[in-house]
Amino acid sequence: MSVQYTPVLWNRNKIIYDAVLLIAIALYLYVYIRVAPGFEDVTKPIDGAVLRMRAFGSCAFLMLTMILCIGPLARLDRRFLPLLYNRRHFGVMTAGIAAVHANYVLGWYFNFSPTDRYVALLSSNTSYGQILGFPFEALGIGALLILFVLAATSHDFWLSFLGAPLWKALHMSIYFAYAAVVLHVALGALQGPGDPIITSVVTASVVLVCGLHFATGRMEAARERGEATARASLQEAGWVIAGEVDEIDEDCAKVVTLAEEERVAIFKYDGKLSAITNACAHQNGPLGEGKVLWGCITCPWHGYQYNLADGRAPEPFTEKISTYRLKLIGSTVLLDPKALPPGTHVEPVILGEGA
Repeated sequence: MSVQYTPVLWNRNKIIYDAVLLIAIALYLYVYIRVAPGFEDVTKPIDGAVLRMRAFGSCAFLMLTMILCIGPLARLDRRFLPLLYNRRHFGVMTAGIAAVHANYVLGWYFNFSPTDRYVALLSSNTSYGQILGFPFEALGIGALLILFVLAATSHDFWLSFLGAPLWKALHMSIYFAYAAVVLHVALGALQGPGDPIITSVVTASVVLVCGLHFATGRMEAARERGEATARASLQEAGWVIAGEVDEIDEDCAKVVTLAEEERVAIFKYDGKLSAITNACAHQNGPLGEGKVLWGCITCPWHGYQYNLADGRAPEPFTEKISTYRLKLIGSTVLLDPKALPPGTHVEPVILGEGA
């Protein structure tokens, strides 16, 4: 295989996340199926199968709404980040709940059909040319298929196998699934007696999802304008754009060539960035090709080591090399091209604290 399989490693946070999620789902279904019917003022109680169908369907819809809200919430407030880290588990559970809903639909409406129930589902209503009476079931099937694909490709194996751009593009299709579900519910409601609760829930969901994404978009736009201003100001002061953080691999360097053929190695290590001259003090070996160990870079030619924060060799050695100042604006790394005296300490740039 072209990609090595890596098993999922469970930790305490993942276990707690999944446990809380499962308990919340179970409580919602219990209240919907067992408690809520007692408050209905109806002559004929809703059939148990229909109640379970609606319970699982509404649960899947609310879960999908929450999934789409987690991303913007985490950007607006970092306290929501723990919800983001295990969002894939949330998605897999949503696909499972949606599948149970679909199974109840098939069992209730098409189980006693003389034709195959899947064929009956797709052929019972083909009025695609009208809004009232539109076969909303097709939208639900489309959304369910998308959720299945996303659940099946949620593991990091597929992220490595497909590559980040393709994997990300594939998982952006969750927005198509959400739109299909909204239309599925809305068009289905048009074909039955009016239910103000369903209308209110769907409307609130759409407003919430769109509102959070709009607020996040405005925040990101303001941040980008601020970053552009900061970059322009630093460039006017003589700083140069060295590239993006993602261009530098962990415990490796990106080598930037300045005027007069001076080369600077920018290292990413332990969640930090530091810049030193690329030339070893011994015989000008390429430090940017070396290996980072315990905060020191080891020259690949003869093993000379230097602390990345101050360019000094560990005691008892006395070699020193030049260091450089860095700034992180958003995800852009800027470099002050003026070399500092050899052995000058420079505070590393902490990733995640860009302006």
